[in-house]
Amino acid sequence: MQQARTREQLWSVLRPWRLAGQSTALVPTMGNLHDGHLALVAAARQHADRVIVSIYVNPAQFGAGEDFLRYPRTLEDDLQRLEAAQCDLAFLPDDRTIYPRGLDGATQVRAAPALANVLEGAFRPGHFDGVVTVVARLLNLAAPTIAVFGEKDFQQLLVIRRLVEDLGYPVRILPVATVREPGGLALSSRNQYLDHAGRVAAAELSAALREAAGRIGQGKVERREVEREAQERMRRKGLRVDYVAVRRSADLGEAQQDDRDLRVLAAAWCGATRLIDNWPAGETNGPADI
Repeated sequence: MQQARTREQLWSVLRPWRLAGQSTALVPTMGNLHDGHLALVAAARQHADRVIVSIYVNPAQFGAGEDFLRYPRTLEDDLQRLEAAQCDLAFLPDDRTIYPRGLDGATQVRAAPALANVLEGAFRPGHFDGVVTVVARLLNLAAPTIAVFGEKDFQQLLVIRRLVEDLGYPVRILPVATVREPGGLALSSRNQYLDHAGRVAAAELSAALREAAGRIGQGKVERREVEREAQERMRRKGLRVDYVAVRRSADLGEAQQDDRDLRVLAAAWCGATRLIDNWPAGETNGPADI
C-alpha cells in the first residue's frame, strides 16, 4: 500500500494508474477505522481497479461544542487495517493540503438547503456545508471513478449525491449498507465512548427503528404515531431523543400517504454520546452484521 500526504504525492501515484486506464474508488474517512469502514473498502475493491482511502479529520464539519479535539486519531492502527484490506493508496492530507489558505480563507461549498437543513442539519447547523466543502476538495484532488459512502450516515449520502449531481462531477456514488454489531447497534467511531451499559441502551436506538420500519412497511399505521412510539421506546431505555422521522428515501421530504420508498431516521443521546441511525421501511433484518 502506498501513502500520499500532499497533492503532488497523490497525483504522482494516480498518474500511472490513469495512463493504464485503471478505474479508481475513493473512500473518504476521518480515520479511527472499524469494520464498517472496511466494508466500504471491500465494496470499493469489488467495483474498481484501485482503491484510495482518505483519512482526514475535517474541522469544517464540527460545530461549536462538538468533539473535534476529542475525535480519536488512530493512524498507525488505521494503516495496518487498510493494508490488510488491500487498499492501494492511503491519502493522509493535513490541514494545509486541504485548506491551503486556512479554513477562514477557503472557498466554501454550501449544501443543498432542502436536504441539509432538516434532521441532522437542524441540530447541527452548517455541518453539511463542512461535509460538502471537504468532499468537493477530495473529489477534485483524487478525481475517482467511484466514491463510496455508507448508508449509516444516510442524510450525508443524499447530500453528497446531490452535490455530485448539481456540480456535474464525473463520479458514481456507491452506497454501502450499514454494518451492525450482533445486538443491532450500528458501527460508529463514537461507540467506543460507550461502556457496557451504554451499549445495551444504545442498541435500543436500532431496535426501535427496526420496529418502526416494519410497521411503516406494513402500511397499517400513521407515521406520526410510529415516530411518537419509537421516541417513547427510546426514552424508556434512558436515551435522550433529538428526533425520529419517517421521510422519503429519495429527498428526505415529508412522507405522504401514497409514498412507498420511505426511511426511518433518528438521533439520540446515550449519556454524553450522540448516535444516529436509520432503517428502510419494510426492512426488519439488519443490513449487515459482524
